[in-house]
Amino acid sequence: MLNKVMLSTESRMRGDMQVRFGGRYGKTYCRKAVRRSVPSLRTGKGGDIFTLAGEFIQSGDFMEQVKFIAETANMPMPVPEVSKPTFLPKPSEPAFEGVEAVPLLRSPLTDYLAERGIPYAVASRYCCRLNYGVRGKRYFAVSFPNVAGGYEIRSRFFKGCVPPKDVSLVKAEGSPSDVCSVFEGFMDFLSAATLGLETGDCLVLNSVANVEKAMRYLDGYGRIDCYLDRDEAGRRTLETLKERYGGRVCDCSALYDGCKDLNEYLQLTTQKEQ
Repeated sequence: MLNKVMLSTESRMRGDMQVRFGGRYGKTYCRKAVRRSVPSLRTGKGGDIFTLAGEFIQSGDFMEQVKFIAETANMPMPVPEVSKPTFLPKPSEPAFEGVEAVPLLRSPLTDYLAERGIPYAVASRYCCRLNYGVRGKRYFAVSFPNVAGGYEIRSRFFKGCVPPKDVSLVKAEGSPSDVCSVFEGFMDFLSAATLGLETGDCLVLNSVANVEKAMRYLDGYGRIDCYLDRDEAGRRTLETLKERYGGRVCDCSALYDGCKDLNEYLQLTTQKEQ
């Protein structure tokens, strides 16, 4: 890094050296003191090349010493690399191809629903069969449409959504209703229909994350009956609705006390009847 080191005969004899920086001669230092941290008898100081640079610029700042050495030797100042945070890509939803909704006929799909306590008469009224492809392979599942044109899909082997994701709204037949029942998933809604619990319009969140989207539909109802899961997510959703609608919200989960959700209650009820 040093441009030139000039040693006179006398300097060699004394073990000193004179360092030339940028065309001028600087102070005389003990050669050994530059290489070692042992203080020299000549200067009373020891150190390395950075200590030497610090003597020239009268600074103990290490980065200033590095800068001085780099500039004197006509070398670019090293810039420390700042490691950029690595963002892992989010797992992507499967790309659905050739989506086709057809009537739900008796099949292994309806057998699966029957195992969960949902009779064919109820399932075929509100659901359809969705044929779709993923990466060149064809599949089928029970599907339940939402207000945005997407589908919640279920089979014995798969649970997912054909986007866009949104809530589902089932209007009661006849005159407009002042009551709306709220469910987390469409299996709970089908369970309510099987048990005869629907007393007006029904809204299915399809995810507790959709509670804000649901509010634009719930604002006009005088009573909101909630059949939400008996877990932390369900309780938080209930509290969110109570904060907005106050006394209009009715918690109906006491009906299935001891069960996680309404569908589990239906399955237990069906087993007892058999």
